[in-house]
Amino acid sequence: MDFATFLVQCLNAVQYGLLLFLLASGLTLIFGIMGVINLAHGSFYMIGAYMAFVLAPHFADSFLPMLAVGIVLAALLGFVLEWAFFSFLYEREHLQQVLMTYALILVFEEVRSLTVGNDVHGVPVPSWLAGSIPLGGLMTYPVYRLFASAACIVLAVGMYLVVNRTRLGMMIRAGASNRDMVRGLGVDIKTLYRIVFAAGVALAALAGMIAAPMSSVYPGMGGSVLIICFVVVVIGGIGSITGALIASLLVGFVDTFGKVFFAEYSGIGVYLLMAIILIWRPEGLLSRRV
Repeated sequence: MDFATFLVQCLNAVQYGLLLFLLASGLTLIFGIMGVINLAHGSFYMIGAYMAFVLAPHFADSFLPMLAVGIVLAALLGFVLEWAFFSFLYEREHLQQVLMTYALILVFEEVRSLTVGNDVHGVPVPSWLAGSIPLGGLMTYPVYRLFASAACIVLAVGMYLVVNRTRLGMMIRAGASNRDMVRGLGVDIKTLYRIVFAAGVALAALAGMIAAPMSSVYPGMGGSVLIICFVVVVIGGIGSITGALIASLLVGFVDTFGKVFFAEYSGIGVYLLMAIILIWRPEGLLSRRV
């Protein structure tokens, strides 16, 4: 493998890992703070991808405004879902949480089938991001993938600042450590939960919107990312955003280079990584340190 090829694979690994981070950060907040096992989180990724497919013709090359509209719509969906369904799950057993969130997956899939059908769709890359940059001799790298990585980095920095430098972030960190204490201090825990859940839905949908131009938009795409998303949460530590970032990048590199060097066995690389880390640190890399 020459240097240009190695660089391309590194960029692919970082881009994949950062996209996973958008998904996993929302899931680890919902799981760590609200205590809800949300199997429907992958469906929010699918919803984001289909929103990109539906909104793209109306926004033409105005990709950033389209992302903004998608984030707002996803956050509103999160508020409604938390109020209508998830607010009843906080004191329930995990089995009931799993059953209800799995039912939501079926509902979302049926609504998707009725509204946009079961065909595979594509989302065009905006013209101002459609080029590529040269890497060495004959190698090039798509500008859109660099944009996706940069957008994820900006969002990661934004999340860090919100969680560590704002009052809301202080409540989120406290809620991840001790929900009963936060409630006892007079914090409106229902509003906090609603904000956290809406943010988690918006992050997952945004990941889907960003990923849509790089891959097809197809039925059941949420299920394919849900398992790997839970792997990231387990490796990073439940409730830890920093852990989710580290774990996402680790998974990105293991998966990408596993497909390059061990194509026949690449499917087990990520799970082998999870097993090794859990043997070393059963609580994950940075459990509950948001």
